[in-house]
Order: sequence, then C-alpha cells, then structure tokens
Amino acid sequence: MGNSSKKSTQNTVYKKTTTSNPYVTSTTNDKGTTSNFVSGSAYDTVNKFVNQNTGTLLDEYLNPSLDSVTNKSKLNSYINTLSGNAKASLENDIINPLSDRNMIRSSQATNMYKNLSNNLSNNVASYANELLSNSRSETASMLNTLLSAYMDGFNVVNSNQNTSLLTSKGNAKVSTSGASTSSLGKSQETSDYLSMFAKVISSIMS
Repeated sequence: MGNSSKKSTQNTVYKKTTTSNPYVTSTTNDKGTTSNFVSGSAYDTVNKFVNQNTGTLLDEYLNPSLDSVTNKSKLNSYINTLSGNAKASLENDIINPLSDRNMIRSSQATNMYKNLSNNLSNNVASYANELLSNSRSETASMLNTLLSAYMDGFNVVNSNQNTSLLTSKGNAKVSTSGASTSSLGKSQETSDYLSMFAKVISSIMS
C-alpha cells in the first residue's frame, strides 16, 4: 500500500483598519501600515518647522550674529523701547518743566539730547554684547526643546501604528490550503516488477 502526505499553507489577509487620534492617522492593510500627522495638529506643525529650520538654527548656534532673526528682533525692540522711554522721560521730567519756567536755554536742551543719544548708544552696545554672549545657550535650549517635541511626535506615530496593526491582525481572515501526495503509484510499479521477476525465475527452474 502506498503512503500519503499532505502539505498545507496558511494565508492571512489583513482587514483594512484605520486608527486615529488628534495627532496621527494610521492605516493598515496587506501592504503594511502607513501613518501621517493630522494636518495642522501640534506635532504636524513641529515636524514641519524642525525639518525646515534646523539648518538655520544650527548655523545660529555655531555662528552667533546680531543679524539672526531672533537677535535682530530683540535688538530692535530694545532700541525702540529704550529710545522712546528715555526721550519721553527727558522731555516730560526735565526739559518741559524747566522750559515752562524759562529756566533752560535751547543750547542746554540740545546738549541734553546729545548726552541722551550718547547714553543710548552705550546702552545699545552693551545690550548687543549681552545678546551675542547669550545667543548660543538660548539657541541650544531652543533646539533641545524642538527636537524633544519632534521625537515625541514620532513616539505617538509608533504607538498609533502598533494599535492599527494589532487591530487589523485581530480582524484578519486566515485561510488554509494544501495538496495531498501519494506513494501508491511507485509501490505498484515495484510490485509488478517483483511479480515479473518471479515468473522469469520460475520458468528457468522448470
């Protein structure tokens, strides 16, 4: 009698599954899992900003300059605030009261404005030096904060992808297919050969 054996294969068809949270949407099917940040979400904004500006921030860190966007903004704000407040204080507290009492000449007022201008220039120069000395540490802190938020975003992506994959796997359709093979044909050939060989031997001996 022949022997038979059966080989089977298992095929898993993943059901399309979409898993979402406020930051990420993940979709799983037979081709795998894809994820995208939700447009306009916090992590989407951070991701785009870091990808677009990391080079500039690194350059600011390595080469501090008053021409950087951050330092220029701070310096202009400082100059405008300082100049406006100092001029208003000089006129309201000194020049105008003295002028009302006819206690100041125009040349004296002019000298006061010149002195104010010199003091402002000194203060601005001092503040500019302070900006440059603090620029590297402030840029490093900004980079650290941005990259930390950037990596947090990808942790959220990984978590959501795993959830999508597990959900899809749980809903997957599994099918089994197989084929049977038999050694009966080969055994029959051997039996016929032995029978013929026995007849040959029997005819020789008779």
